[in-house]
Amino acid sequence: MTKNGYRRLVAVALVAGIGLTGAACSSNNDKGGGDSSSKPSAAGSSAGTPLDPKTKVTISVDCEPPTTKAAERKQWIDDVAEFNKTYPNVTVKSKDAFPCEDPAKFTAQLQAGSETDTFYTYMTDLQQVLDSGQAADISDYINAKTIPNLNNIDSGVLNVLKDGGKLYGLPTSNYQMGLIYNRKIFSEAGLDPNKPPTTWDEIRTDAKTIQDKLGSKGINGFMENAGGNQGGWHLVSEMFGVGSKAVNDDATKAAFNNAQTKSVLTTLQQMRWTDKSLPATPGLQWGDVQKAMGTGKIGMYVGAPDDVPLVVQQYKADYKDLGMAPIPGGQTALFGGNDYMFKKSDTPDQIKAGIAWVNFKFLTLGKGQFNYARNKADGLPVGLPEPFFFTGAAKDQDTALKTASATIPVDNFKTYVDAQVPVLPEPPNAQKIYTVLDTVMSGVLTNKSANIDKLLSTAETQVNSLLAASQ
Repeated sequence: MTKNGYRRLVAVALVAGIGLTGAACSSNNDKGGGDSSSKPSAAGSSAGTPLDPKTKVTISVDCEPPTTKAAERKQWIDDVAEFNKTYPNVTVKSKDAFPCEDPAKFTAQLQAGSETDTFYTYMTDLQQVLDSGQAADISDYINAKTIPNLNNIDSGVLNVLKDGGKLYGLPTSNYQMGLIYNRKIFSEAGLDPNKPPTTWDEIRTDAKTIQDKLGSKGINGFMENAGGNQGGWHLVSEMFGVGSKAVNDDATKAAFNNAQTKSVLTTLQQMRWTDKSLPATPGLQWGDVQKAMGTGKIGMYVGAPDDVPLVVQQYKADYKDLGMAPIPGGQTALFGGNDYMFKKSDTPDQIKAGIAWVNFKFLTLGKGQFNYARNKADGLPVGLPEPFFFTGAAKDQDTALKTASATIPVDNFKTYVDAQVPVLPEPPNAQKIYTVLDTVMSGVLTNKSANIDKLLSTAETQVNSLLAASQ
């Protein structure tokens, strides 16, 4: 299961009332602030200067890969050693935590102040961390000297880690939603696998072609989710693609009851009931569409890049048969991801050391996670469009380095990568909104006579009520 897949299942558990809140890694209940051997000091005007290599400081960092992930674990240990060549006086106390996304532990750690000095979170966890008072404001520490690639990081990604103009985290990985398609099925249906559809009209046309040509073999042109919060999540992703938002800018009212969202739902309704290019049973939980793609039963679905290795590893699909295009419409793409934050009780030197480590391991091309030649040598897949937060020259350099060591066909994702669709984060109260919008998706996909206007109007009223209750 992929990291984001775990998160989505956790989200479902949240709505089901299991009592899980937040998401991030365990730190083995180690109080990170107590690890440092440096003396507390005011950051002052020196905050924006990189850590002096002579500074002696200890930091605890969570989400070291487990021993069951031998290649990733070895790389982490090797990277700490490489990092120490530049910073010989920094002791990195790595915390083995798997899975990193353990909401109950994370919430308990925030309450107890026992997270590590440099701690892993989801990008959607910012408010929870701020409410707990555990996040250090790193605004003064971050500039082109401390993070040389800073100006090449998508501003939309960084903005998700800000509150009130202040920066609280640094990204380590991210995804944006797109269209995953089966190139082999496209070819068998007489479609050009190098020209995937990028609009809903094109998707409908191609899905019908697949259905007409291959439906007798049990292959459907497209598949969509309708339950388990997946239907609502997909609908928000798809409305973003055509230029709608889920809520207004101040998150006080629903903003999805409009012509753009209705156009998506109308197309899906036509595909399901007129063209019959969708299966009779929609996906009802996370994993349903992934299984259908992995077993060669569907031509397309909306998803994130980290689905691709899942359908290969779990369902024995072939990387060469899978490709991605941007989210249909290409106006904006829903995105999410992971990051590191810094404990509010950290000393300035601990914050600087944590920033230096995150920069080396996660933000430097050719190093750490971007050491593609090493990834290839260690048998890890190279070529997926993740992380996806660089723009401009850095994006081009990353693509070139990735292509040089690719173990999977990089060109299969070219349409997706080249589109560089602007991103939007998940809406506030996302999981509750997804629960409401599940009913809209379910209505369209399971009821031939579903009234889309009524479904959207009812959902709008419900979302307005839950937003009002959260103010």
